[in-house]
Amino acid sequence: METLCSNINVGSSISKSSFCYRFPSITHKRGVACGRKELPMKKLGEKDQNLMKWIGKGVIGLAAATALSFSYSPAFAHSLTVAFPVSHTPEVNTVQRTLIEVWSLIRETFVDPTFNHQDWDLKLQQTMVEMFPLRSEDAAYSKVRGMLSTLGDPYTRIISPKEYQSFRIGSDGNLQGVGLFVSVQPNTGHLVVLSCVENSPAARAGIHEGDELLEINGERLDGVDSETAAQKLRGRAGTTVTVKVHRGNGAGVSSYQEVKLPREVIKLSPVSSAIIPHKMPDGRLLKTGYVKLSSFSQSAAMEMENTIQDMENQGVQSYILDLRNNPGGLVTAGLDVAQIWLDGDETLVNTVDRDGNMAPISMVNGHAVTHDPLVVLVNEGSASASEILAGALHDNGRAILVGHKTFGKGKIQSVTQLHDGSALFVTVAKYLSPALHDIDQVGITPDVQCTVEMLNSAKDTFKERKTSSSSLEADSCIMVAEHELDIQESKGSAS
Repeated sequence: METLCSNINVGSSISKSSFCYRFPSITHKRGVACGRKELPMKKLGEKDQNLMKWIGKGVIGLAAATALSFSYSPAFAHSLTVAFPVSHTPEVNTVQRTLIEVWSLIRETFVDPTFNHQDWDLKLQQTMVEMFPLRSEDAAYSKVRGMLSTLGDPYTRIISPKEYQSFRIGSDGNLQGVGLFVSVQPNTGHLVVLSCVENSPAARAGIHEGDELLEINGERLDGVDSETAAQKLRGRAGTTVTVKVHRGNGAGVSSYQEVKLPREVIKLSPVSSAIIPHKMPDGRLLKTGYVKLSSFSQSAAMEMENTIQDMENQGVQSYILDLRNNPGGLVTAGLDVAQIWLDGDETLVNTVDRDGNMAPISMVNGHAVTHDPLVVLVNEGSASASEILAGALHDNGRAILVGHKTFGKGKIQSVTQLHDGSALFVTVAKYLSPALHDIDQVGITPDVQCTVEMLNSAKDTFKERKTSSSSLEADSCIMVAEHELDIQESKGSAS
């Protein structure tokens, strides 16, 4: 096996047992890793749009999703040829090529130019040597993941083609399947139904939350994980799939159901809403619009804008925006949602690149859909794009934050689809709130926390209240949020 070399001349003699990968010479600046499909950005200035192109429509969040499809085009400022020994196992050889892609993208875009204080070129050589004798794809991919782990950044990672397909679904807002969400119960290992999409084939067939999924197309699901089961349920619209479920009623009585379900195009909405009516102490009837945003998909801003406009038409006078347990999503979606609530040329977020250069992303002559009082609910499950949105609304004086400290993920990732269908997430920048607060590993502390004291104060305020939204009223943080809105309303009336 020949010694590996990361910088050789094109005309050098290379052993037949080696594979030679030539990186083309192009003139893009460092930090631009690949060609990317562009998404529309409303009301951002030209400078900010250029910055967002560099971010690559950054995808952030632990459960984020995107529909972006990228073609690979390494951005080196000079020609570079890498030689390494070819594996005789085809599956491993494919991963060797993937390793080269991963290494080069990290080299050009990773936020830490020291690569966690290591020689990144040498790391490629070491990983290739370790990968060469392997005989399975899984073992080879473990070496890629091992190389990435040395960067010390858990958000820079590679996912399999199947995982990437699932990842893209949430951003598209559509999937082809039966509308079932399933998960493995930790204590039993059984696959159970988490929920059914409203009016989906599964919902119409009477499948309910908590049902145990036993078979798909006659195949037992013992030991099958939730992602594999989800793949079996999905398929082209117009085809069918047969599922068998088991249901217990908690009283020792159980039943089995086998049903053939048609696959359809299922629309997944990240926005849910309700109107909470209540009376003020002076007898006035007020309407509070409650809006829950579960993720930052491509459709999030449009759906939220439509929801807010509809509530405005119904006479809503204040709003609660619930970002609790929203792990993030597309950066651009978070910025677009912020612009629904803000006016003027406000700064939405500040980014810091690998060279330490900070640049603000600001609106240009923005016009909010509503100027009504706003409370934003956050908790430890609010991360990434949720924190960008909460920071933008709070630091610009638009909203009061209620709840618990946020997760603290102040990094932006780009996502690139690789030649084998897998995808690489790379941290390309850090971000600060408009007031230059560092969020990473710190989080955002709300103005009002949902403590026992605050809850008791809210209960005293609402003990005489009658409402038609009892399920929401039972939520302690929503009660505290309404209390804060009433305080704002009282101040407004007094003035």
